[in-house]
Amino acid sequence: MKILQTPPRIWTAGGVEVYVYQLSVELAARGHQVTVLCADGGSPGIIPEGMQVSTFRSIMRIGNTPITPILPFALIQEDTDLVHTHLPTPWSADWSRIVSSLRHIPLVLTYHSGITGQGTAGLIADFYNRTALKRLFNRADVIILTRKSFIPQWMDPWRSKISVVPIGVDNVAFHPVRKQKDVDVFFLSVLDRFHHFKGLETLFSAVRQVARERPDLRVVIGGGGPEISHYKTRVHDLGIERQVRFAGYIPQEKMNDWYTRSRIFILPSTDPALETFGIVLLEAMAAGRPVITTEIA
Repeated sequence: MKILQTPPRIWTAGGVEVYVYQLSVELAARGHQVTVLCADGGSPGIIPEGMQVSTFRSIMRIGNTPITPILPFALIQEDTDLVHTHLPTPWSADWSRIVSSLRHIPLVLTYHSGITGQGTAGLIADFYNRTALKRLFNRADVIILTRKSFIPQWMDPWRSKISVVPIGVDNVAFHPVRKQKDVDVFFLSVLDRFHHFKGLETLFSAVRQVARERPDLRVVIGGGGPEISHYKTRVHDLGIERQVRFAGYIPQEKMNDWYTRSRIFILPSTDPALETFGIVLLEAMAAGRPVITTEIA
């Protein structure tokens, strides 16, 4: 088949980006022709045979959504049998809906998490959820959710379309390795205002309490983003600078090393509408690490 993927991005850190890339690689390995159309950003990775990636310049962002004016024209011209689009970032998903309708092409939607925002972005998200989101659900031939426990009541009108397909990880890239454990607790996320629900503030509070009895505690925060200075200030204010170290952005090929050198991986997510599937938990377990998380993840 010719399969068209329309995520918001692919070369940046984030669960959706990793999901789309790994899924596309696997589909290409099974003989399908996979094309990815998305916004630019990040450093291009390896593109295997059978997979093609075209990125477009975004002129602005609304919340975490890149606005790429050329995308609808590229979608119209693309020769494909199937369009697979993704939320929670609109624009690419909505243009996929429009073009797939015009061209009578099957549309698959993976609904990774809810669409929210703060301030003006929150008002736009609320309006989107009451209007365009329903049109997208109506148009989609299949709606993929990544876990069975996340089927909110408002999705009842589309329940017959819903298919639960849990996310997997590459157990070649992520595998146990005997390594000296020089990190007690490892946390990994994008450090921006759209990922506050990952619970880093909760982790800091726990570290502050544990450090009273374990001053030698070693905690590493992996991930980059515009909020890193805010989190460093929080660490200073809480008096846990001796215990917490920021590793910055970690490339995909280095992540298994960080998992295996850690005693525990932690993801204390706080919002069940946003944290519908913590991929990093699977990666850590594939690397042989015990994990601590909240019930919602």
